[in-house]
Amino acid sequence: MKDLKVRDAMSADPTTLKRNDKLSLADDIMLLGRIRHLPVVDDDGQLLVGIVSQRDLFRDALAQALGYGKHAQRKLLDSLSVKDVMTSDVVTASPDTSLIEAARLLTERKIGCLPVVENRRLVGILTEGDFVALIARRGN
Repeated sequence: MKDLKVRDAMSADPTTLKRNDKLSLADDIMLLGRIRHLPVVDDDGQLLVGIVSQRDLFRDALAQALGYGKHAQRKLLDSLSVKDVMTSDVVTASPDTSLIEAARLLTERKIGCLPVVENRRLVGILTEGDFVALIARRGN
């Protein structure tokens, strides 16, 4: 395991958002794709500019707790852009980062994913689920 790199476990070509996409789109993608983290890229779709996590969308739960119905929640998500809630200071890894270092980053920073960047371009994403999948594959 100590010789494995991020490239050995990452998911290539992750689903992404752009800064001006509506949060309703992010919510739909996360629900339909069972995705918890979406990298945000520049208008050319190449450079990483932020990340939106399911946690960022938990405002839905708050809206529901405050008595808003589904229609009102949707209207709220339609009124906000990804750039309004995304994290801009993103912790990243390179494809050549060791998996041990990546795991250390995830646990120390208490984050659920690492966008994988090479020459400032997004090339993949490494999530906690990717670690589980790697262990399952290696167990055979």
